[in-house]
Amino acid sequence: MKIELSLFFFIEVIGTIAFASSGAMVAIKKQLDLLGVIVLGVTTAVGGGMLRDIIIGNVPPALFKDPIYVLLAFITVMLLFIIVRLNQKILDGRSIEAYEKVMNIFDAIGLGAFTVVGIDAAVLSGYGDYHFLIIFLGVITGVGGGILRDIMAGQTPYVLRKHIYACASIAGAIIYAWLLNCIDGNIAMLIGACSVVLIRLLATRFCWDLPTATKK
Repeated sequence: MKIELSLFFFIEVIGTIAFASSGAMVAIKKQLDLLGVIVLGVTTAVGGGMLRDIIIGNVPPALFKDPIYVLLAFITVMLLFIIVRLNQKILDGRSIEAYEKVMNIFDAIGLGAFTVVGIDAAVLSGYGDYHFLIIFLGVITGVGGGILRDIMAGQTPYVLRKHIYACASIAGAIIYAWLLNCIDGNIAMLIGACSVVLIRLLATRFCWDLPTATKK
């Protein structure tokens, strides 16, 4: 059990770093100041969990009770801000392309981890019999931070327009919720998280998008 918990803590750390970085990069590209970069970066990393806790009445949200992920996100954002500040060329050419590829992998891992962790938190709070609720809470934990980031940045949320992002979280959440009553909870959690990661990476690799009403 300790190994599994440590594994998921490690995965959550990777996801927090990836989400904080993505939020910070959006702010940097929008030419926001240091405070704006910090706010968007930290919000992206912990916003989903905050929304989940508010919905289930876990107040104050966990991020205020145990701010380890807030601190990790803050450190990540500050390091990224300093790196970009000292090396402006990092925003151009191959550097940013390589960065985005690596962050996409980390982001997929974080999305998978936060999706199943969101469901787990709902189940531990006594809502295990409400399948629609725990699936919704899993998805909002995974994508909520990104939605808040995009709203604050004044753009259409990424999850509504690109590469099967929210759909990957929904699929993994459904798989995990279904498996909870069939197999060991930890195995179900791993399968659910891996499903999200696999769908997300395949969608990126093959440019899978949902259809739009108007042809491009």
